[in-house]
This record gives sequence, structure tokens and C-alpha cells, in this order.
Amino acid sequence: MLLVSPRWLRRKGILGMNRRNVDVISRRNPRSLYPLVDDKLKTKRLAEQYGVAVPVLKGVISYQFEVKSLRKALGLSRQFVIKPAQGSGGKGILVIVDRDKGRYIKSSGSDLSIRDVERHVSNILSGLYSLGGRPDVAMIETLVVFDQHLARFSYEGVPDIRVIIYRGYPVMAMIRCATHVSDGKANLHQGAVGVGLDLASGRSLQAVQNGRPVAVHPDTLESFAGLEVPHWIGILHLAARCFEMTGMGYIGVDIVIDHHRGPLILELNARPGLAIQIANQRGLVHRLEAVDAVCGRHETPEERVEFSRLAFGSDPGSAT
Repeated sequence: MLLVSPRWLRRKGILGMNRRNVDVISRRNPRSLYPLVDDKLKTKRLAEQYGVAVPVLKGVISYQFEVKSLRKALGLSRQFVIKPAQGSGGKGILVIVDRDKGRYIKSSGSDLSIRDVERHVSNILSGLYSLGGRPDVAMIETLVVFDQHLARFSYEGVPDIRVIIYRGYPVMAMIRCATHVSDGKANLHQGAVGVGLDLASGRSLQAVQNGRPVAVHPDTLESFAGLEVPHWIGILHLAARCFEMTGMGYIGVDIVIDHHRGPLILELNARPGLAIQIANQRGLVHRLEAVDAVCGRHETPEERVEFSRLAFGSDPGSAT
């Protein structure tokens, strides 16, 4: 196993977990605001108030006795997503892509009965997937029909873009591509591929799976060298607006691109992981320090995005 010295990590500006928790999260994220991002239902309703695009909410199951009415709530829907409002790490998210003879088909191709779906919702309500095991509610959302420009870079699931926003400025980004191993979920801990993105253009820098560099998607065999995220400037503007929306100074903004509606906020994270540095082969510390030096000079999300593209992007002239 390759060992890396603390001095080398400091020189590269790698942000460690202790420094992230003490110097960044504790300083920039008031505890009173955590419910706005820890609870996906509150996040969605807040986004709707601010006119920020999110997937459509079809319904909410809050109590165990309501589980009996799930079949009626789903109606004839062939595609939908059920998720815990307070879940983390992609746990408890059920993605249904079709129905066949009364069975619900997952993105992996396996099928579930209505009883299976009801059991899943009941587990969500009991807190099986929530932070701290607290009782939760189940959200039913429309399924995102992801943009075909990215279809070849993901397998059995929708890829999402994670943008780290610090004091309103985008400082790093990656796209997480689902794999068969990750069960169609864009979660790095479950085996998805993380692809670092140039902040100026949305083009791929390098890709990693389970912490190791990869050149092609393990299932589609598509080279990540050709990946370029569409709607890139709009994505950065959408992410930057979450600073005003939440008041939090350090958040991870997860965005999906719907074929019909364009970029949508999927969820926010007040404690975004640090693996994005591995995907980008760059540290966060120097970028956070650069933002601290200019914070207050740029009043609008658009101005902050332009600064970040010029300061942290490697190819600003290519962005459209």
C-alpha cells in the first residue's frame, strides 16, 4: 500500500475530515439550518419557494396506516422514485422504471410486488434508512428521464453532478455515474464511478471507481475522456443559488439533467464527502482560501460562478 506523508498532503492542499469538520463545516454551516438540507422534503419545498427546479413531488407517505393506500397513490404510474426524506448515502432509494403485469420493474431488471414496495415504504417510515434511525417519511417523485448525452456513461441509473459550494462559490465538481455494482445508484461508496470535471467547461478530467483510476465505464466500456456535461453554466448557476436559498456556507449540491426540464436539484448535503478530491486529483484547501480572499466582491451567483470558472477552471475559453 502506498503511504503518503502529511507534508505532501498539505502541499497539495488536500482537505482532511478533521479540518473539514472543524474549520469549514462548523464555521460556515449554522446548526439551526441543518434541517433545511438533512430533510429532503424541506429542501424540496424550500427550492419550490425560491423557484429552483426540482423533480416533481407526486406524494408523501408519513404514517404507517397510510401504507395501505400506497397502491392508490401510485395509480397507473409506470415510473417513479421512492426515497426517505432523511436518508443519506443513497440508502433506501427505490427506483421503478416500468410496470409489467402488476409487477414493478427496477432499473436493474428485477421486479417487485406491491407488497414488496409497501414493505420498503414501511421500513422508511420506521427509520431504517434515516440519519440516526429517526422515524421518517417516504417521498414519491417522478422519475428523471436523464439526458441522452450522458446515457453511455451510466448504467441502470441516472448520473448526477455534485458541485461543492463554498460561501456561494463553486469550488469543485464531479459527475457520479451509476454501475451494475452500485445497483443503478450514483453513489461512490456503492461502486459508482466518480469523474472529476473542469469547472470552466464541464469536461472530464479523470475518473475513479473505489478510489482507483479508471479509463472506461466498467459496464458500457465508454471512455470517460469524451465526457462533457451539457448545460454546464446553468448547472453552476443553479448550484450557486443554493447559498442564498439555504444560508449555508459549505454544501454539496447534487444535480441531475432531465431530458425535458434540464438541470434539477436532486438534494443538498451539509457534510459533503471528500472523495471529490480523488476524482479531481486536486485538493480543496487552496480553493477555499482563494474564495476567502475575495468573498464579498461578487454579489450575484452569476458573478461568483464567473470568478470560479476563471480561478479554478483549466479551460475557460472552451465553455459555452
